Amino acid sequence: MKPIQEFTRHINVWALLSLVFIMIIFIPNVLIGINLFTEPTENWGHITEYLLKDYIYNTLVLVIFTAIATMMIGTSLAWLIVNYQFPLRNFLKWGLILPLAIPPYIGAYVYHGLLNYTGFIQVTLRNSFHIEVNQQYFNIMTIPGAIFIFTLFLYPYVYVITKGFLEKQSASLFENARLLGGGPFKTFFRVVLPLSRATIVGGVVLVVLEVLNDYGVVSYFGIQTFSTAIFRTWYGMKDLDSALKLAGILMVIVIVVLMLERFIRGRRRYSYSTANIRQIQPQPLSGYKKWLVSGYSLFIFAIAFMIPIIQLVYWALMTFHKVISDEFITLIYNSVLAATIASTIIIIVSLIVGNYTRLHKGVIPNLFSRVITLGYSIPGAAIAIAIITLFIMIDGWLESVSGILGLDSAIVLRTTLVMLISAYIIRFMAVGYNAVEGGFEKIGSSFTEASRILGMSSVKTFFKVDIPMLKGALLGGFILVFVDILKELPLTLFLQPFNFSTLATQAYRFANDEMVHEAALASILIVSISATSIFIFHKVLDRDA
Repeated sequence: MKPIQEFTRHINVWALLSLVFIMIIFIPNVLIGINLFTEPTENWGHITEYLLKDYIYNTLVLVIFTAIATMMIGTSLAWLIVNYQFPLRNFLKWGLILPLAIPPYIGAYVYHGLLNYTGFIQVTLRNSFHIEVNQQYFNIMTIPGAIFIFTLFLYPYVYVITKGFLEKQSASLFENARLLGGGPFKTFFRVVLPLSRATIVGGVVLVVLEVLNDYGVVSYFGIQTFSTAIFRTWYGMKDLDSALKLAGILMVIVIVVLMLERFIRGRRRYSYSTANIRQIQPQPLSGYKKWLVSGYSLFIFAIAFMIPIIQLVYWALMTFHKVISDEFITLIYNSVLAATIASTIIIIVSLIVGNYTRLHKGVIPNLFSRVITLGYSIPGAAIAIAIITLFIMIDGWLESVSGILGLDSAIVLRTTLVMLISAYIIRFMAVGYNAVEGGFEKIGSSFTEASRILGMSSVKTFFKVDIPMLKGALLGGFILVFVDILKELPLTLFLQPFNFSTLATQAYRFANDEMVHEAALASILIVSISATSIFIFHKVLDRDA
């Protein structure tokens, strides 16, 4: 009762608005949990008997092997970039982040187009070298192929987080290890990995959540996972109850992953024993070692970013005249409109809740800050089903009310952009909120307190003091959310209104209809916007900090 009493004692406009927004985010997730205990349908019996094992097996295989591969690549690259000086290091330092700009489903289209019978590689082998290859060795549309795709385009999560952690560590830790006779490999395995364990696990969990959220790759490759199962159960069988149960099981898997993360991280904490911290200075490599390290880094950059981009540009130039039309301009407009509306709302809500949790300390504000970021850990397919369920209930309520009042009982919410925008807000609220919360932490509370002492109200202080000081964080959060929404596929496919398509859904449909070349222009636009944003954040803003 004490947390509730604290909340009621500090009720104000910030508290009430925060509570409303938290309930909006929390209710759809509760609906999924409740449905796990409802009476199963006939379809659910068929799914559990014949299909559920495959969904679980395929999902776990993708998650486990992608986690291992991204951990190995991301961690090794982070250590090499931080600890050594070699050719092209300054470029690769931020260039190795760029694969994150390519959504995995776009990478899947590119590599299938490159490796299939009519692709560049096989055509070159046949025409230039008269080599006929066994098709099974070039078939990427398999579970190992999907793991390869996920690894290439998701390893930057581990790389960025681990690199940022290692750059802040004291150089003496690693110098002492070398003085005690530890070579490069011993230092890496006995010092770097244990020291970075919590950070690496954090990056790997982000990768796992992205794999669980994916629909484009597994659908295109024909792999049965929970995302494809939810989509087919809802659209194929029109069975919302079974789709909700699948979404519930998927959420349970996510919860297990998050609990496992906490367990693996353990309670180990590392802190400095002195205030004089000397950061790591990259050691120059000589001879074959510098070319070996440079070659490894460039190889990853080439297959994860450069080759896909070159192929996309080539395809876009081939099909430019066929794809550009009024309809394509509408696609760009739809994508920008949906992303702008959702991003704006997310930043506004983040400001309100962030301001409340900053001004009031206690259990309730702390709970609010955790609940508001819940959506990012929930796969898009699960959120989509929860939103559909919620809006069906709302439409039913509106129909009842309109009947009582004698008004037109037309049901409109499920057929408008409102449902899609709501799902975007729940899914990506964490991205905007973390940026705004970071901004609040940076400016502190001294200016706000000074303004209040001078007689200005909390609302006036918010608009005249806080917001001007948060401009950088607000812009950064807006751009991050905008880019994530622009790339989002599962939510948009599930919830888009009739006759409303985006660049992401159009690229998916072209590729699904075996028109991979035509999907290139939409894909290159998504990648270009994403890559530009990454460049701004990791080059320009980092330099200004």
